[in-house]
Amino acid sequence: MAVVTLTIDGKPVSARAGESVLAAAAEAGIRIPTLCHLDGVSEAAACRLCLVQVEGRGRLQAACVTAAAEGMVVRTQTDTLREYRKMILELLFAEGNHVCAVCVANGNCELQAAAADLGMDHVRYPYLNPVRPVDVSHAQYAVDHNRCILCTRCVRTCDEIEGAHTWDVAGRGTLSHLIADMGQPWGESATCTSCGKCVQSCPTGALFRQGSTVAEMTKDREKLGDLVLARREKKWTV
Repeated sequence: MAVVTLTIDGKPVSARAGESVLAAAAEAGIRIPTLCHLDGVSEAAACRLCLVQVEGRGRLQAACVTAAAEGMVVRTQTDTLREYRKMILELLFAEGNHVCAVCVANGNCELQAAAADLGMDHVRYPYLNPVRPVDVSHAQYAVDHNRCILCTRCVRTCDEIEGAHTWDVAGRGTLSHLIADMGQPWGESATCTSCGKCVQSCPTGALFRQGSTVAEMTKDREKLGDLVLARREKKWTV
């Protein structure tokens, strides 16, 4: 397999041809923040938190969908990038209803952790305070649309790992929202297998197991990784 050599934050890094800058950086121990990336499923470039600077390119590039190339020079930690990432997080907090103090994922939330890492201590933009529902129609799980950041991890996990494609995104702009099947309550979905993989993939407290209380929701990412590996190695036939 062809190998390319690039430089990330001044460090020489080798990558497989076609591999993303995000993956190459991760293998070299260089962490680039992201909320929509999830190992084992396709990339969506939805959150834009992994933006990096590539020498010779006029625009910031999403590391998750930018292929590593021979001689590429990448910067992942600059004042400009930190300011962009902080702005993205502030906008996510402003357009949703993220109240950490009463969230099931408090202390286990990737959005919350990213904000802490970047030193985000306030939001400079007006809160939209949207009116969004909470769907508790499913027997085991629930979805709180107030906490959804539309990263589409659940959509891709349900489609590509479980093969059910229960979840999708409807609407446009600020009206975009997660839907089950054709928009019916989750508990009435004809395709949901109640596997819970979507819940495990969610970076926030938007998808959670019913009965969870504040800060109780933890995610078992290894479960998804094991499933991806088993499918790749054809340990069963679906």
